[in-house]
Amino acid sequence: MPGVKKDKQASLQLLWQQTLSDYITSLVWFPDGAASVPPNSLIASSAAGEVAFYRHHPQTKTPSPDSILLQAATGQSIDCLAISHDGQFIAAGGQNGEVKIWQMQTGEPILVATLANAPAWVDQMAWNPKQNLLAFSLGRYVQVWDAEIGEVAATLNFENSSVLDITWHPDGDRLTVAGYQGVKVWSTQDWDEDPYFVEIPSASAIIAWSPEGKYIASGNLDRTISVIEWENPTIPWVMRGFSGKIRQLVWTDTAQKRGAPLLASSSSQSIVVWEKDPDELIGWNGHVLGEHDDRVQAMQFQPGTATLASAGADGWIVIWQKAARIGQMVEGAPAGFSCLAWHPKGRQLAAGGQSGEVLVWASIVRAQGFGQK
Repeated sequence: MPGVKKDKQASLQLLWQQTLSDYITSLVWFPDGAASVPPNSLIASSAAGEVAFYRHHPQTKTPSPDSILLQAATGQSIDCLAISHDGQFIAAGGQNGEVKIWQMQTGEPILVATLANAPAWVDQMAWNPKQNLLAFSLGRYVQVWDAEIGEVAATLNFENSSVLDITWHPDGDRLTVAGYQGVKVWSTQDWDEDPYFVEIPSASAIIAWSPEGKYIASGNLDRTISVIEWENPTIPWVMRGFSGKIRQLVWTDTAQKRGAPLLASSSSQSIVVWEKDPDELIGWNGHVLGEHDDRVQAMQFQPGTATLASAGADGWIVIWQKAARIGQMVEGAPAGFSCLAWHPKGRQLAAGGQSGEVLVWASIVRAQGFGQK
């Protein structure tokens, strides 16, 4: 890694750093403009069970945020965090089977519900992008909790296996669940209706909708990726030849020159960026980004750009200009990074470390698609 030539037009500047007592499992920013929440506020969780709220007030002269510990260490990990589309609700779930939900009231998160599901381990959750509906995993089941009435609205049986991933279609009308032999898609209009089933020969371990909802990508346990066009789901494109398990799938939030967004996938130490080919028989062309020396733990495109950030167990954050070349590399977690998240407007990048570090950088240069005001 040292000695790699850097693009001086790209720059992250460290704003602040704080520490929790164990491995950072998740980081989530509040949506920009969320009511009663200062801008640049985020939530972090740890393998010790902590949930921390970092709140930055614009009028303060220091970039360091106030921190509120919503939950102290319990010795049981928090494995998933989610914030509702309007920033009103925070949800956390993990090893003890509980789903805790806080509501923002006069700028403070107040615990309003605890859903006890022991001995199930809650490791997947997602808020609906349009409504305050929270979906979370319970073994072979998914429950959907309605924040407006404070009750479970549906319990869905995946049947084939434990639930491996959950995501919502961008229009909020469909809930997508991954597991053994494929992906099931339920309609929010009628939870009792049989789900649409997208068959995968092995198992779907991770799924991601493209931002306009045209494509769904599935990372599969047989080391393949399937990309399905929702209007023609019976003929997927399949990518093969990966060295290990597909761990992340992320899309750009804007279409590229050929009319489709870019898709990035990670497997072991490598990232492959996929671009739609004009020839439908070819499908998608990929190029490899392979600078990490250890497993890629997390990655995400900067909102509004094709700039990709990746976090590695090697202790490096790599910024890839136009998802093609190195723009910058930064350190900050000597034992390795575990997660990262761009601010919804792309103006800051947060990352978590395997020793409990929470770091936030500002993107301070607008050049070649990097940096947002």
